Amino acid sequence: MKMKNTIKYMALVALGLVACEPEFDNSVEENEGFYTNGEADFSNYVALGNSLTAGFADNALYIQGQENSYPNILAQQFSHVGGGEFTQPLMNDNLGGLLLGGTEIQGTRLILDVGVSGSPSPVNIPGDPTTEITNTLSGPFNNMGVPGAKSFHLVAEGYGNAAGVPLGQANPYFVRFRSSENTTILEDAVAQNPTFFSLWIGNNDVLSYAVSGGTGVNQTGNLDPSTYGSNDITDPNVFAQVFSSQVSALMQSASGGVVLNIPNVTDTAFFNTVPNNALVLDASQAASLTAYFSAVSQVFAGVLMSQGVPQEQAVALASQYAITFNEGPNRFIIDVPVTQTNPLGFRQMTEDELIQLQVDQEALQNGYGSVVITPMVEQVLAILMQGGTPSPEEVNILFSAVSGLDDGDVLDSAEITEIETATTAFNATIENVAQANGLAYVDANALLNQVADGGIVFDGGMVTAEFATGGAFSLDGIHLTPRGYAIVANRIIEAVNSTYNSTVPMVNVGDYNGGPAIGSGAQ
Repeated sequence: MKMKNTIKYMALVALGLVACEPEFDNSVEENEGFYTNGEADFSNYVALGNSLTAGFADNALYIQGQENSYPNILAQQFSHVGGGEFTQPLMNDNLGGLLLGGTEIQGTRLILDVGVSGSPSPVNIPGDPTTEITNTLSGPFNNMGVPGAKSFHLVAEGYGNAAGVPLGQANPYFVRFRSSENTTILEDAVAQNPTFFSLWIGNNDVLSYAVSGGTGVNQTGNLDPSTYGSNDITDPNVFAQVFSSQVSALMQSASGGVVLNIPNVTDTAFFNTVPNNALVLDASQAASLTAYFSAVSQVFAGVLMSQGVPQEQAVALASQYAITFNEGPNRFIIDVPVTQTNPLGFRQMTEDELIQLQVDQEALQNGYGSVVITPMVEQVLAILMQGGTPSPEEVNILFSAVSGLDDGDVLDSAEITEIETATTAFNATIENVAQANGLAYVDANALLNQVADGGIVFDGGMVTAEFATGGAFSLDGIHLTPRGYAIVANRIIEAVNSTYNSTVPMVNVGDYNGGPAIGSGAQ
């Protein structure tokens, strides 16, 4: 009774899409005299943040991504209204990846590679990284975006000390361009006396928890970030304190600035590409799975009664495992903590729960997320069909065939609530600080929600959250494409112009690539 699951996903049709780029007329250079800086001084623009500020894309930092970072796009537009030179700590190559003492510590960027099956999938671009983090660059740099940084990392001394990288106490990207081993990101930014700044920080304070599948800890109530794990959610009061202090420090020299709030990570392609009902079965497979879980329920009820549990109570508790399946799409099974109410530690996913992009696709096709039927399991099922009673060892074989998705591969309802609650708290702080300081404010959460909920129209096309083909998200499913960063830049320009009575020109979104690199030779 070999069961075989067929998993169906929306085909990637990125091949051929990237070549169709609209053209535009009337460059900004034709209207130079029209643009003004208003009440803002853009002569020394400094950007602070994390990977989204650095231009991270396709799971790596590389030159092309940095050149299409939203701060660099902004700086190009600010140049029309008095903006000065904008420098970035560029990587060595377009491969991405990092070395520490010659040893690779971060892999190369992702590209789409078409395999023998004809289906494109993300793979690391071939090649060896050439960016050695101990080769410290000479700054200062206007783009102070540090991939991986959380809010409190911007004020953490020693965050750029190479000795702390293997211990998880320092950031390899900041090691490359910090002014000294003990300085902070904020200190290096403030030392430049920025006349205008952007601050987009806080994403990683909840993102790391989300992409770990909620395996971290919600640290609400813990005001000591030095005790946090790498995948923990930051306490809202810690975030409020450090965010307010960062804005205050930047305002010492700046004429103004712009802050962005935190998008809800569950709106990204990372959590919306693999459907939780992608367990697609034919009628025979559905009947077989239903029969298997019916057997589990009956056997478990017998086990409980043998332990002295009253029959009615035993049957009621075991009934949750009598999961039924239908022909067509079905939701996967996930592992959950063993409790008194769920002694076997698994259940079927609910409608709102999410599967991560990096889930093992081959494993899904071989029973991961449902049941792995082995010959030994078939023997136990045969015993039950013949009215026999399995031994304790055979009962364990039956139960162990359930192969639920691991916690690290999914976000369950409780974890999603934790993420939403933290995001709401962080965003309330960001908006309040912006209002208190008269800063331009961008609701990036609403922007990315709009991308996820139907998309954003621009001259010549539309950007959606579809993985690889939608134009918004790069191949890691979290970070943006150049086109996505251009959309963010335009939203910032709108907010800046409204707040400071400036007329900074917008960018043509269609001028920026929205598709992934394709083929093993792409560079």
